[in-house]
Amino acid sequence: MKKENLMKYVGSMQQVAYVRPITYTEGRSHGLSAYEIKNGCMELQVMADKALDVNQLSYKGININFLSKPGLQGRNQYDTNGDEAIRSIMGGLFFTSGIESICAPCTIDHVDYPMHGRMRTTPAEHLGADAYWEDGQYKLLVKGEMREAALFGENMVLRRSISTTYGSKTFTVTDEFENEGYRDEPLMLLYHINMGYPFLDENTRLYIPTAKVTARDKDGEGHEADYDKMDPPKDNEPEYVFIHDMQSDADGDTQVLVVNEPLGIGLRISYNMKYLPYFMEWKSTASGDYVIGLEPANSSVYGRPYHEERGTVHKLAPFAKEKNVLDFTILDGQAEIQEAIREFQKIQQGVLV
Repeated sequence: MKKENLMKYVGSMQQVAYVRPITYTEGRSHGLSAYEIKNGCMELQVMADKALDVNQLSYKGININFLSKPGLQGRNQYDTNGDEAIRSIMGGLFFTSGIESICAPCTIDHVDYPMHGRMRTTPAEHLGADAYWEDGQYKLLVKGEMREAALFGENMVLRRSISTTYGSKTFTVTDEFENEGYRDEPLMLLYHINMGYPFLDENTRLYIPTAKVTARDKDGEGHEADYDKMDPPKDNEPEYVFIHDMQSDADGDTQVLVVNEPLGIGLRISYNMKYLPYFMEWKSTASGDYVIGLEPANSSVYGRPYHEERGTVHKLAPFAKEKNVLDFTILDGQAEIQEAIREFQKIQQGVLV
């Protein structure tokens, strides 16, 4: 709807769409700064104090994301403390794993690297937010910069923006990484995207354009054939992690679908594999820890030691840059779901490869 027509119905656009700074005031989240974005039927919250990661996504009041047992929380003294860092992993729609290491904690050359790295708890600087009309669209934007740096060490910068428009069912995450130091530095990255109830239940199906599925360890062995299905919750069920050999179109573009047909909604995650050639799936049907994690990455789930042993640690040269763009799109209703599945099948069958 054109601005001059829509504004006949609303005096302030904040009646239907907005970007609002918020601060949480209780429990583990006390003092956490964030932005709340509403673009009509879709709402998301972006954590200014934690890498501008998206902790919550809902559509028409239906929750999409997973939230772990500790719940919403700000930065804690154990955020970057080895194995104990797992207590600060709240899930959310996605968190940024990296950028010197990903996945399990490790020690390299007497330096300790925490669970899923430090970026996910790095507060943003140079923050900006806006909501404005441009070319007939009402645009909503949050942006900022995160720096992972140390005296006599690395100086890595992530510049991130999260954008959408009023009435759209898509929001876009645009990340630019730059090495502002004077030596090659590791750039290990994993986008940890987490689905939760009620969007995720035993009716949910995954559509991953995979050529091959491999279990990470013995817990997942024998379960590879069911990687695309969720079971009802089971008490004390172990987690499964699967490694996927992903397919893409001729330009490297690929997509993953999460669909709950009885609920009538789905989520499509689209990105290019140029700088994200790895893809892992984290599946937990354990009671209380019920989640699917979808993980585009530039490194293996086995983490930095795996790449150090093979001499394959991905590095960024001084003042070099890399850019990733991820689109998150809600699929509303059976027509949109079926159309998305047909497009997915073209990639899966190699028609566009």
